[in-house]
Amino acid sequence: MDSDKGRIGADFADFLDEQGIREDVEGLAVKELIAEQIAAAMKEKGLTKVAMAELMHTTRAQLDRLLDPSNPSVTLITLQRAAKAVGRNLTIVLT
Repeated sequence: MDSDKGRIGADFADFLDEQGIREDVEGLAVKELIAEQIAAAMKEKGLTKVAMAELMHTTRAQLDRLLDPSNPSVTLITLQRAAKAVGRNLTIVLT
């Protein structure tokens, strides 16, 4: 046991690296956060899925894919449309 930090073994990022799944897990986590933020903004504005899809000039099925945290297949254009539809801006930052 590492007495300085009160834990046993490597950190979670090391585990994900060892399993070869870190990028996938981090990508899904980001997608889930974005989906939650869009859903919260929709609720705040009182938008139904049908109304949101209309504002985005897309289908309800595509909106469902956007809001599905387990579906990573979302384009930047779709994210920009969703942000605009709820009165927000999409900002992407490389760190």
